[in-house]
Amino acid sequence: MKNKLKYFVAFSTLFSAALILYGFYIQEHEPERAEECIGLGTVGLFLVAMPLFLIKESRKRNLKNYMLTEENLKKMKANTRKSKKKY
Repeated sequence: MKNKLKYFVAFSTLFSAALILYGFYIQEHEPERAEECIGLGTVGLFLVAMPLFLIKESRKRNLKNYMLTEENLKKMKANTRKSKKKY
């Protein structure tokens, strides 16, 4: 499943980029169609490819490490004190 998602994210990113580039290419001859291609490419990039990529990459991470809990704040304060003592 992970490989399929990886390839789907890559395909959707490339397809969206191709749509955007194609839209800019045909902009002089067919402005209405160009706007549609650029818009669909942008939507595909930001509403399909990016969320899928974030889902794929966040599966490996522990979300508690990135939350601002009391324990993590104390660790951050301790780390800044240690780094200030070095200088």
